[in-house]
Amino acid sequence: MKIDVFSEIGKLKTVLLHRPGKELENLTPDILERLLFDDIPYLKVAQEEHDAFAKVLRDNGAEVLYIKDMVVEALHHHPEVKQNFIRHFVEESMIRSKSVKEDVFQYLDNLPVEQMVEKTIEGIRKHDITLKKGNSIMDMLEDEYPFYTDPMPNILFQRDPFASIGNGIAINKMFTDARQRETILSNYMFNYHPRFEKEEIPKYIDRNYRYHSEGGDMLVLNKETLAIGISKRTDPRAIEHLARKLFEANTSFKTILAFNIPKTRAFMHLDTVFTQIDYDKFTIHPGIMKELTIFEITKDQTNVKVSKVVTTLEDILEKHLKRPITLINCGGADVITSGREQWNDGANTLCIAPGVVIVYSRNHVTNQILREAGITVLEIPSSELSRGRGGPRCMSMPLSREKI
Repeated sequence: MKIDVFSEIGKLKTVLLHRPGKELENLTPDILERLLFDDIPYLKVAQEEHDAFAKVLRDNGAEVLYIKDMVVEALHHHPEVKQNFIRHFVEESMIRSKSVKEDVFQYLDNLPVEQMVEKTIEGIRKHDITLKKGNSIMDMLEDEYPFYTDPMPNILFQRDPFASIGNGIAINKMFTDARQRETILSNYMFNYHPRFEKEEIPKYIDRNYRYHSEGGDMLVLNKETLAIGISKRTDPRAIEHLARKLFEANTSFKTILAFNIPKTRAFMHLDTVFTQIDYDKFTIHPGIMKELTIFEITKDQTNVKVSKVVTTLEDILEKHLKRPITLINCGGADVITSGREQWNDGANTLCIAPGVVIVYSRNHVTNQILREAGITVLEIPSSELSRGRGGPRCMSMPLSREKI
């Protein structure tokens, strides 16, 4: 299949998810900060909530794919690359001891493919493997940590490892060590799965590019305009690189808008502070209502041209979408409500058709405001999913949307 994403709001046809698994049960209080979680979700309920999310997507005509299944199918289709996949994973798991690396490789190589892929995601505990004990200080230091390879709980948020942009993709260099291995799975899916391997899908960013970027900062506003957040997790040099690649490939994209957003946890990615929900409507964090610094990147004859603009979000969107824009505050006008519902991803909606969005049910104030604005609101439960600090958009990566 081809990648086909030229908007944030075109009817969703195919989407990639990750159903949470035992990686959540491998979270402990001691490693929460290391693995970018604030709390430990209850897996059983998190899976029920995620299944409800997938059902809403299917009930509204979207094909739902899962990253784990796609990688398993890719490795079954190309068994000769299984060991390369394991090597990539082990080398990037920050195992310092050579002998432990070798034992972990053998452990994974001896597992059936599906179980092996599951283990790379959920993490390898110390008691999973009986090592051939080495006699070095480095071997003994490995005993001081409960895992040989860390779990990857953030893979729940499939928005970030790569981004679908037009007919191509950007496989991102993730900002934190905790997330960098996630893109190994993305890479193998695109390179070896029968759906993708024969398609000429441009890669505008490669996972080994030196500057970091993440998909939650990338919004496809229309076939000519991208919005990208300059955030803690997306470097401006990666944005300029992406712009050059898009222009060199003669894609339809003419302008990249780089939004300079605060480098805080509440403003983790651009899509945590605003998302598009209709042709002329966006949900926003009230904290970005003031003037913003935005860099307009356009094509020059031999390079890219960058212009600095200080203006409001409303004005910049109206300029490039060429229509009046309505901004809808997450939580409304009340500062306490907006702060609470922003924390629970009230602005992180997933638009599945113009004026139709999937949201967390807990953000009841924002959801009612959306209904009053004429938006069709599809609520999903989120008592456990929301503990990961990511909403419906964060959890999903569109692969194909209808043109608008």
